Amino acid sequence: MYKISPYQNYAKQYDQCFDENRQVYEAELRAVRSFIPERLCGLEIGAGTGRFAAPLGIQIGIEPVESMRKIARQRGVDVLGGRAECLPFKDSSFELVLMVTVICFVNDIYKTFTESYRVLSDGGTIVIGMIDSGSPLGQTYLKHKQNSLFYKQATFYSVDQILEIMRETGFTDFSFRQTIFNDISGITDSEIVSTGYGKGLFAVIHGKKN
Repeated sequence: MYKISPYQNYAKQYDQCFDENRQVYEAELRAVRSFIPERLCGLEIGAGTGRFAAPLGIQIGIEPVESMRKIARQRGVDVLGGRAECLPFKDSSFELVLMVTVICFVNDIYKTFTESYRVLSDGGTIVIGMIDSGSPLGQTYLKHKQNSLFYKQATFYSVDQILEIMRETGFTDFSFRQTIFNDISGITDSEIVSTGYGKGLFAVIHGKKN
């Protein structure tokens, strides 16, 4: 059973959350953008409504939720139906794979990273944006996720847990960014983006296929 029903039924409400939490969205976008090389052939897995692919210039996406795909296409992203565990692309098709707040919703995380590795070309880049359960705010999310429409079914991981899986599936050369250090309800100014992980709610992992 895939964890997509809230997104299928409430795609517009989900998309509006980015506008309602503009400072958070912009901080996450800055953190991800710091690792996105220019002019690469890229794929976003779990492209959602195109909130990251579109501003980052990633033209191809995979998204299992039809209502989300429709919104992403309006933003100019060519989004196909599909799942992270079974990508409809040939080996070595992309120079970049991006996933933002996706790994907490996949059914088979090992298969997800195996497929990401497969479709990347040699030397290709993977960028993972995630809620870090190892951070102070991440622990709060764990405790209260049952109260969230969208995160109720999520499985939150720490950065260290994801790194272990990425290493096992062949990825190397890791770098990190983090942001969202304050409670989201209290953010009024632009949040900083810093290196490392473990303190910010939103972590970004950059890795390579060697």
